[in-house]
Amino acid sequence: MARQQGWFALILALAIAAASVLTTFPLQLGLDLRGGSQLTLKALPAGSVSRVGPEELEAVQLVLERRINGLGVAESTLRTVGDDQLVLELPGEQDPTRAARVLGSTALLEFRAQREGTEESMRSLLGLRAQARAVLQVLEEGGSGGADADEPTTLDPEVIAELSSAISLDNDGQLSERDQLRAILQRVNEEIVALYEPAELTGKDLVTAGRQQEQNSQAWEVTLTFNREGGEAFAELTRRIAGTGRLLGIVLDGRSISEASVGPQFQAAGITGGGASITGRFTAEEARDLEVQLRGGALPLPILIQEVRTIGPTLGAANIRRSLVATLGGLALVAVFMVLIYRLSGVVAVVALALYALFNLAMYALVPVTLTLPGMAGFILSVGMAVDANVLIFERVKEELRGGNTLIRSIDAGFSLAFSSILDGHLTTLISCVALFSLGIGLVKGFALTLGIGVILSLFTALTCTRTLLRLLMSYKSLRRPELFLSSSQLPAAPVHPAST
Repeated sequence: MARQQGWFALILALAIAAASVLTTFPLQLGLDLRGGSQLTLKALPAGSVSRVGPEELEAVQLVLERRINGLGVAESTLRTVGDDQLVLELPGEQDPTRAARVLGSTALLEFRAQREGTEESMRSLLGLRAQARAVLQVLEEGGSGGADADEPTTLDPEVIAELSSAISLDNDGQLSERDQLRAILQRVNEEIVALYEPAELTGKDLVTAGRQQEQNSQAWEVTLTFNREGGEAFAELTRRIAGTGRLLGIVLDGRSISEASVGPQFQAAGITGGGASITGRFTAEEARDLEVQLRGGALPLPILIQEVRTIGPTLGAANIRRSLVATLGGLALVAVFMVLIYRLSGVVAVVALALYALFNLAMYALVPVTLTLPGMAGFILSVGMAVDANVLIFERVKEELRGGNTLIRSIDAGFSLAFSSILDGHLTTLISCVALFSLGIGLVKGFALTLGIGVILSLFTALTCTRTLLRLLMSYKSLRRPELFLSSSQLPAAPVHPAST
């Protein structure tokens, strides 16, 4: 009895943990069930490539797939359309603009030294940029929050004119203040990049990128690790400008994203170790996007985002609702069938199946599994296997009772006799799942994964949960009656072992 109580405590703890997981980690639904974003991308000829062919498109696709994986969007699909187009579907992604920004940038990373004799121009441009950024940030945040209290909340038209004049930018007065500031920032960035020497180190020598929060700050920085050649080039570059007052510019796709000064202590050997970091008052999301771009590598060809749109469930809300009603109705009929045919053991089976469903969904949330319609089919099929395992056990129990065995012995014999059949059936299905997952792609993998998880959990619930619950119920004398398992007409006149009930 103590052993059964221990198993019951374990099952109860698992049920509480599974419920907690489901409330903490929501289930991920696929494009057919929840919708998401769809982007149409076109690869453009550039450099020596005058026409985009299958090989060039495949190279672009490989880089995009790495970036998609970095975005953490599961079950996404990227397929080619024609000779130069790609269609990307991102299940559950409700911010296609962000995805387009991350996927569409070239991500050409360069490290450049500031030209000699440009110190005064650089200081002036950096000051202009800081001023324009501060006002633009306040405008984009609606005039409150995020900016320091002493930062300006608006910019006088005369100041904008002075900024535009300082960088020789024509201002026709037709643009909004926000657009004028963006134009100023773009021109200032171009002016800053023009003050750098040609790149001595690029992202091709990058091994990996990461991100971390800056010390004593809410801002994030992106960390970089170079290969041996890149590390040596970075050390030489920093050694050359150390202590000179010239800046080290970090340029991404022709835009200066960070500038760093190198102290005189690095004049001897430069910054060694093969690592660097990019700072720029990045938010966590900005740092993650930059990390994804750098880890995915540079696009071999520029791409044009032709269309970005948010799409609803591809199956349609009515079809999903109808499928859900059919699923719940089918499960309810199965529960009624189990109770009518197997009586008390049928009730236990329904409870065990409810636990089985709870454990299954918790596993989907933990792995995580993106549920699509094929995945739901795998789940429902595994429910059928779980029901079948209980039926095998209860039929053996009924056979033992018809043969005149006692109730407790019939239950034990039922589990023992059905074990090999249940194990064989589950193992053969599991082998099929492994083959489907290894050889299949896309939705087939999802079907195999949900079915495989269900098969494993079915073994646990059928052989452990059902058995534990039945043995606990048998500790109550009022429930130790064979009539609760089999109709009186099918029971023998007198048990063979009347003393052992």
